[in-house]
Amino acid sequence: MQQIKKYLPWTFRIIISVLFLLSAVAKSYPIWAFEKQLVDLGIADWCFAPHWARLIIALELSVAVAILQKHYVKRFVIPGTILLLAVFCVHLTIQMVQSGAMNGNCGCFGQLIPMTPLEALIKNLLSIAILVYLYKHVEQHEKGKNNWTVMAFIYAASAWLMFMIFPFAPCKSTETESKIPVVFDSVATPSDTVLQTDDVSGTDTTVTNFTSKKDSTIKSPKAKDTLALVQKKGPSPVVSKFSEFTQFGNQKVNLDQGEKIVCLFVPGCDHCRDAAKQIAAMAPKNKWPGGYILFMDEELFKIPEFYKETGINYPYHVIENIPTFFKLLGNGATTPGVNYMWNGNIIKSYEGIGENQFNVKELNTIIANQHK
Repeated sequence: MQQIKKYLPWTFRIIISVLFLLSAVAKSYPIWAFEKQLVDLGIADWCFAPHWARLIIALELSVAVAILQKHYVKRFVIPGTILLLAVFCVHLTIQMVQSGAMNGNCGCFGQLIPMTPLEALIKNLLSIAILVYLYKHVEQHEKGKNNWTVMAFIYAASAWLMFMIFPFAPCKSTETESKIPVVFDSVATPSDTVLQTDDVSGTDTTVTNFTSKKDSTIKSPKAKDTLALVQKKGPSPVVSKFSEFTQFGNQKVNLDQGEKIVCLFVPGCDHCRDAAKQIAAMAPKNKWPGGYILFMDEELFKIPEFYKETGINYPYHVIENIPTFFKLLGNGATTPGVNYMWNGNIIKSYEGIGENQFNVKELNTIIANQHK
């Protein structure tokens, strides 16, 4: 019994350290997912989310280290950690009231270990119980030997590490990104509904020009398959949120002219690949309009694999600014995003894997009805 009492405090300290270390690492891969969660929760906007995400993860790293050292453990580290977990518990309680106890991923362990709000609340309450036990059984460091510089160094080093490992571009002005669709006075005239390319006679559907990080393209299928879409007068033109993206590899494209399928994908996203496979199978058979992919700047090395696995032949452009990518998806929206547009008007938009997830049969019906 004496042996248990002797080693139990250290066992609990190690458990708390591992939990916070795991939480910090899990939130970091991918870190953009944690940034997006902060934005969706209203904690920060996209300008400050990258900063807050790294500072919060640094705080968790600091707890993981500080709980194992001797300076101010009982006076500061344990009470501070209890307070931090209590704040999380309040947040989880509010989340459960608003969305349900078993709905969604709380994000405590990022995308690595999905946890419902209720599961996370139980985990936090157990952690608080362990910390209360530690507070009662951990000895106070000798008076005069606690060193604040050690505590400051732990957090400063953790923050420095996060900003060094995960650099990000400074927030840019959103004036050019907040364009509201404006209806022009002129009536829409018959316009192209297909992608433009320098070579429409080839049959190669593999991706080319992967030396460029920013964008690339693929050769289009046979001209008769690509250009045979019927030109029709569509709705009055508007300036869409996608209008600024005009370069897709060697193609100059106006996404607001004619019919377009605009997809927002992440190269390594399995759900994005599923949507791309469905499009690749359905589009040629039903003579869908030309399509384009806006990739998020994440795991770009997986783009060739994405095209090979899905069989889709849409050219792509990489959006290097991750906040811009999610602004295009919409508030609270997730990948995959698929938009059917005509003259800049978004006729139908899909996102995520919930109620508004991509439905290829429904979209086929919508496109067919637009041409009746």
